[in-house]
Amino acid sequence: MTNQRLKISLAEYTSFIFNVMFISKNKFRPIIICMLLLLSFPLRPIVFAEDTVKILMHESPRDPLPSEQAERLESLTGKVFFNGKSYSGSFEILSDENGLYVVNNLPFGKYIEGVVASEAGKDWAIEALKAQAVISRTYAIFNKNINTEKNFHLTSSVLHQLYKGDNADPLITQAVQATEKEVLTYEGRPINALYHATCEGKTELPEEVWVESYPYIRSVACNGINAPYENWQKKFTFEQIGKAVGIDGIRDISIAAYTSTGRVKTLKITIAGANENDPSLKQADKGGFSEQTIEIKATELRRKLGYKELPSTDFSITTAGAEAFFDGKGYGHGVGLSQWGALAMAKQGKSYREILAHYYPGTTIKNSEELHSKNIRSEK
Repeated sequence: MTNQRLKISLAEYTSFIFNVMFISKNKFRPIIICMLLLLSFPLRPIVFAEDTVKILMHESPRDPLPSEQAERLESLTGKVFFNGKSYSGSFEILSDENGLYVVNNLPFGKYIEGVVASEAGKDWAIEALKAQAVISRTYAIFNKNINTEKNFHLTSSVLHQLYKGDNADPLITQAVQATEKEVLTYEGRPINALYHATCEGKTELPEEVWVESYPYIRSVACNGINAPYENWQKKFTFEQIGKAVGIDGIRDISIAAYTSTGRVKTLKITIAGANENDPSLKQADKGGFSEQTIEIKATELRRKLGYKELPSTDFSITTAGAEAFFDGKGYGHGVGLSQWGALAMAKQGKSYREILAHYYPGTTIKNSEELHSKNIRSEK
């Protein structure tokens, strides 16, 4: 049997104590109150639900997520060492048909420090670290409020934002504490503070990558200077691409359409062999044998090949024989803040507020305590 922590609001707790004091009209009232306090919260401080966050330990976006039917097997408290990193807090072990999962429940501020340490580069300018702290906090609040009823709020992988354990850098602690409780808002609500590593030219529009669009995320200058992945080259055989996307007999691959910012939107894959039962394939007769073409979104190709293997959708393609050569720029989906762009702006003397105003126009930084409970809940 696992221990269940009692969670009540401050108002409920105050009302409870007041009622006990009112009912106990005798000389033993102070003793009764003290006993009730100890029974309600035995040897532990009051911890409110909004002060913690539940993170699913997750290595890759390809890894399965626990189903809604996942059962909790155990609850533990202590320190866990995983892949050379230490994680502290409490841990829940979940189980479903796919296997076991570990959910790390930890103080919200400690989680933000760990995210900034995982997402930012070593010895980054303090204003860039502050900007990262604000967007990591905002992104976490946005997703936590969406996933309130689930058995975890965010994952520790790039499916959400990286969390690789406890922070040990005092500069990052300073950045997080200097921006404590600061949240990026639009019309009084926490925004979906999307961000990526680096891009060239202009940032991407969210609707070009996903379905949703946001008025506070537009295409703006990337600002990256001498960033990693400023230019990159990747080579894949047609067989590798076919295995990733589940298509046999690839004969060619080319760009079919671009997004409004100049990134690749869709690709055309030409395959050999007829399949009259598949209406998604366009057939053509080429010198005695049939060919078919199918279109695939560039974001989908990147997901299936691997985000590290295909760093971004800002690329060109050439083919030779049965191989495709990708010449590209940037790393990540290109939406929202560019982390290396933020670093460049910080080195130019821009404050974290100026950095955030550039990448999220129309937003306002507010203290989370200012936000009314009905506004703190973000919309999907």
